[in-house]
Amino acid sequence: MKLSILDQAPILSGMNAQEALQQSVLLAQKGEELGYSRYWIAEHHDLNNLACSAPEIMLAHIGSQTATIRIGAGAILLPYYKPYKIAEVFNMLETLFPGRIDLGIGRAPGGPAEASLALSDHYLKGVWNLPHSLEELLHFLNHDFPQDHQFSNLQASPRPVDSPRPWLLGTSRKSAKLAAENGMAYAFAHFMSDVDGPSIVSNYRENYKQRLGTMETIVAVSVICAERTEKAEELALDWYKKTHLNEQELKDDKALLSKMNKKMVIGNREEVGEKLTQLQHDYCCDELMINTNVDCFESRLKSYQLIADLQKA
Repeated sequence: MKLSILDQAPILSGMNAQEALQQSVLLAQKGEELGYSRYWIAEHHDLNNLACSAPEIMLAHIGSQTATIRIGAGAILLPYYKPYKIAEVFNMLETLFPGRIDLGIGRAPGGPAEASLALSDHYLKGVWNLPHSLEELLHFLNHDFPQDHQFSNLQASPRPVDSPRPWLLGTSRKSAKLAAENGMAYAFAHFMSDVDGPSIVSNYRENYKQRLGTMETIVAVSVICAERTEKAEELALDWYKKTHLNEQELKDDKALLSKMNKKMVIGNREEVGEKLTQLQHDYCCDELMINTNVDCFESRLKSYQLIADLQKA
């Protein structure tokens, strides 16, 4: 079972953003030690419990503190930015850390409406124009604009030996179709979706058009693993209550756990292993990307350690 890490840089109780980002570095280092294939960090804006608004800065730091694990953004929110700048930034990272950089692209707002307005005067236009922006970004990364294009002689410097690996992240048939049409690798966020994910990923594979990369799929899953099921459930409930303060149902732990288990994988190592194996079978995916948020860093690392053992099974 090929596994990787998705980090949202959670700010735990009694800690600040600086400490959360320091923990992200430690998580990436631990992931490398445990044999995870890649580490991605997400972009969020003005969300109280999440610390990373600039994945590219964190990746530069994390790259210097690790040696072999692939590192990337999960995701850069392209509607806010010009493709040329993103290509320059990730070419720079690939030049610094050759053969290790993934560029995940998303189109979600990543924060409240006020943050979208502050970041861009035309966020919705950026969402509508995403297919065009994505195509332009890929041309910059591959340096393969048509000769009559206005950017045909423009390079996204520096030019690394190999381009960073582009991924499209999504939760819908639209994102799967866009990834397939552009010959991109595709990451499906199971933990954020209520739709039939396996059919969406299957649709991506069926419609994939070869470009410069190879077809590859990741499914991102929210997982909390502990040595005992009861401990995993306790950790899951504590984090949910910390981050969903306005929900009336919080008084009923049994109902809450039932709801959480519909989108999450919670349990001991054997239970988690069975559920992840089933998810991998259902999706026929190449890799499972594990997102673990609990309100204790040691328990978070322990969860990733227990899950890592599944790669050796």
